[in-house]
Amino acid sequence: MEDPAFLEKINRLVSQTGELLFCLHPVHDETMTVPGQHSLYTIFFLEEGEGMYHADFGVFPFRGPMLLFSTPLQVIYMQECHGLKGTMLQFHGDFYCIEYHKAQVGCNGLLFNNIYIEPSIALTPPEVKGFKKILADMEEEFAAQVPDEMVLRSYLQLFLARSSSAKLHALSTSDPKERDEQMEQFMQLLEKNFLTLHKPNDYANLLAMSPNTFSKRCVRYFKKTPSTLIQERLILEAKKKLHLTRQSIKEIAHALNFEDESYFSRFFKKFTNVSPQTFRDKTGISMMADVAP
Repeated sequence: MEDPAFLEKINRLVSQTGELLFCLHPVHDETMTVPGQHSLYTIFFLEEGEGMYHADFGVFPFRGPMLLFSTPLQVIYMQECHGLKGTMLQFHGDFYCIEYHKAQVGCNGLLFNNIYIEPSIALTPPEVKGFKKILADMEEEFAAQVPDEMVLRSYLQLFLARSSSAKLHALSTSDPKERDEQMEQFMQLLEKNFLTLHKPNDYANLLAMSPNTFSKRCVRYFKKTPSTLIQERLILEAKKKLHLTRQSIKEIAHALNFEDESYFSRFFKKFTNVSPQTFRDKTGISMMADVAP
């Protein structure tokens, strides 16, 4: 269950069964001080303020205006926050499926479910103005006697599409001097070999680097250790299969090369604090599970 204090929201849309589908509420310095897991996608629109954003094992300093992102059941919280002003937006995968709408918004793998890039976007003044307008439109719709789900879903899609555009622009204008070709190569090697190579030394050897140098470069470039990235990549794949397919837990364990379902479940729970079945129960099975490939 979600933390009741966390759910003290101004605007909420719930399903006929009482499940929280979409919500907005104001952000302040005490909003996220305690680590928590929430079954919805979460976006923080921060006009002002600064602090440290923790998402699973990554720690990201931020200073507004910014957007921060997290996926369902990530462990997220903030520390050393000062002067936060903004809005937290949350939506359930049943309300808006980011995989189904990837052609329209392109946010899956960019804003969400990407272990390599920071889950944040620094915003320009025109971008801040645009996001504030969308949020104001959402709040106006929530104020209606019977809020229209389709209208709210359209506003959410626009918010996500604008976020994706802002992220792509930020990535395209980043300083090329900051690019580390060997770390980019590590990312490609991990994508190719995450099912079979699970030790940092495996990748250090492939890159012809000493383990110590490899680790330092990785932390500097990705803000995560090699071990964290390797584990996160496996967990990400497990989450995809739990949410986007109807494969059994046993079938998923086998597909990910775990020796048995029990070991897979222990590994998954160690890094997510929930069992694979609990993750599936809380996030649901996407409509994409029934879409022919």
